[in-house]
Amino acid sequence: MRKPEWLDDSSDKDEPSELAFLGMENWQLGEIDSSPSLLREDGVAAGQKFDLEERTALFGERVIRFCKKVPAGSANNALISQLIRAGTSIGANYCEADDAVSKKDFKNKIGTCRKEARETKYWLRMIATAEENLKNEARELWAEAREIHLIFCKIFRNS
Repeated sequence: MRKPEWLDDSSDKDEPSELAFLGMENWQLGEIDSSPSLLREDGVAAGQKFDLEERTALFGERVIRFCKKVPAGSANNALISQLIRAGTSIGANYCEADDAVSKKDFKNKIGTCRKEARETKYWLRMIATAEENLKNEARELWAEAREIHLIFCKIFRNS
């Protein structure tokens, strides 16, 4: 599958691409990247045991901080609103799944987490298109949203 156009770094020939830095230059949709662990802003390596509730909460906080950097405008306000809703609801729905009363309820809530993570990637792509100066930060968040999406896909398949 082709990389989305907004992830293409072909214009930056002098520097290594952002995807290469993230270890995603050869990624395939639906496959977990087998590259070396990335270090998160909180100092926890991606391969280490990590509390998913905390990870999704930290992601939601990062989304909020990112959205505060996006300049207000008629088009951007709608994008900001959608991104905040999708990016923060991942963690909220995971908390709901954690307190599920049945396996069916658990799988339903995890499915919602999966959908919200995918939607978050979409809105990040739209903001990266609307605000070129925020493209690199949007890529970092997109990479984390992708990892979270893959985690919830795996949980959904195994539940």
